[in-house]
Amino acid sequence: MSVTYKNAGVDIDSGEELVRRISGSVKTTHGPRVLTGIGGFGALFDASFTEYSEPVLVSSVDGVGTKLKIAAMANRHDTVGQDLVNHCVNDILTTGARPLFFMDYFATGRLDPDVAEHVINGFVKACKENECALIGGETAEMPGMYAPSEYDIAGTIVGIVEKGMILRKEMVQEGDILLGLPSTGLHTNGYSLARAVLLPHFSLDAHFDDLGGTLADALLRVHASYYPALYPLLPSGDIHGLSHVTGGGIIGNTSRVMPKELRLDLDWDAWERPRIFSLIQELGKVPEDDMRRTFNLGIGIICIVAKDAADRMLESLAGQQPIVLGSVVKA
Repeated sequence: MSVTYKNAGVDIDSGEELVRRISGSVKTTHGPRVLTGIGGFGALFDASFTEYSEPVLVSSVDGVGTKLKIAAMANRHDTVGQDLVNHCVNDILTTGARPLFFMDYFATGRLDPDVAEHVINGFVKACKENECALIGGETAEMPGMYAPSEYDIAGTIVGIVEKGMILRKEMVQEGDILLGLPSTGLHTNGYSLARAVLLPHFSLDAHFDDLGGTLADALLRVHASYYPALYPLLPSGDIHGLSHVTGGGIIGNTSRVMPKELRLDLDWDAWERPRIFSLIQELGKVPEDDMRRTFNLGIGIICIVAKDAADRMLESLAGQQPIVLGSVVKA
């Protein structure tokens, strides 16, 4: 009996079917700067940034971690693609950049075009919401590397910022005010701990009134993008720093965008944590320090703003329900 690539576990026809399905929706993210469609060996993007005096490109790469386990268990694949794009957009926003284009990597044990289409349509949705082009990607079918129903995703984003408008840690000053914008939940961090605590006790379809739906609903809420709300405010100069609260928590991430001689004076009681965090802490008897280092605890991004601009920023961000978290003080 002869062995073919297909019965070895790789179905090229499924890959071609996926490209056929997604080509139209991916193209809706393209503007005049995108010079090629998907399917080539490389994507072309017009880099004639005449509106910038000193354009600086900003790039970042990330994944969504074991949140994918929840998506697979719940058989809901329409949100994780949005999570990935929004996470990457927030990361480069902390430099003051706006996104230009995004590229994805989708790896699986056995390619299911239905699942992959849902994931990639999530990329499309988020790219359109963030004014960003999805210009290419890679789909890899790797039997033996992943179980047949498992997949992993990663994404690379490229953005642009005027050199003189880059948010640098030296801009943060003693006395600056910390404003937090709420998260939608766990975002894309802490799922290994959340799964270890919650799944031995509850099914994903268990309903919780105080979570506003099922456990799957709470764990799969889309990672918020703060680009639409914050990018228009950057030219004012009132924002001295931005911290995307991911793995490492509020202190760990915000310390990355501040001079070493300064620290956070944070009021941990300034906001009410979403119920999902207290459920994890109570059920797992998770130490407070571990909670603070693992999760965002309800704060998705922190704006470090000039003291005399705090009221203006609170008014400008009123629709985002900003929270005064504390201030910047000497270390």
